[in-house]
Amino acid sequence: MTQKVALVTGSSRGIGKQTALRLAKQGYDIVINYARSKSKAMEVAEEIEALGRKVLVVKANVGDVSKIKAMFEQIDEVFGRLDVFINNAASGVLRPAMELQETHWNWTMDINSKAFLFSSQEAAKLMEKNGGGKMVSISSLGSIRVLENYTAVGVSKAALEALTRYLAVELSPKNICVNAVSGGAIDTEALTHFPNREELLADAAKQTPAGRIVEMEDMVNAIMFLISEQSNMIRGQTIIVDGGRSLLV
Repeated sequence: MTQKVALVTGSSRGIGKQTALRLAKQGYDIVINYARSKSKAMEVAEEIEALGRKVLVVKANVGDVSKIKAMFEQIDEVFGRLDVFINNAASGVLRPAMELQETHWNWTMDINSKAFLFSSQEAAKLMEKNGGGKMVSISSLGSIRVLENYTAVGVSKAALEALTRYLAVELSPKNICVNAVSGGAIDTEALTHFPNREELLADAAKQTPAGRIVEMEDMVNAIMFLISEQSNMIRGQTIIVDGGRSLLV
């Protein structure tokens, strides 16, 4: 079987969904991963099948290593290979640092950073079988800037970007390229959980040098570049897609 396969975690909605659909349009068979939204995941699967591509839908909380291993066993059983891994699934507790509890910290770190390490271990095994592959993680500006109530998520994304660098070096001999894409404020469903959502979007629209806020398509474009052959010499980098917002004090 030579058909290329891509896994997108957290792909029942938002950037994950749009990335999965773009990959399908590019000819990839897709593994849809979700934790809660089964109906939405199945809707995405129907859209992908309508494009003539094969799709596997897997429920798995990627914060649980046993669920990660089970998911990759399914991928191996159904497709027998993996060419692209988009580490998109994310969660987190939005509270000031002084109000964070251990459970908040563990939940956020498990899904946003630990998941990438243990998913990449399994993904690399499958990619090795077909001569290499591409991994791209989704980060955010909170990894390098201080955002209100974003402590746990910001630190988890900083860990994700550091892990991207370490994996890029370790996996390069296996012909596996590892990078990340970091986005500015994007009006996705995830942003509805921010108490200051309207303020964030208004600030982004006003302060972004490019003249508009970042859209999901902008993120997907960067992801697609990083999984293309044109990006082979880009390794361990975090590409910031924010219209220049982070350049301004």
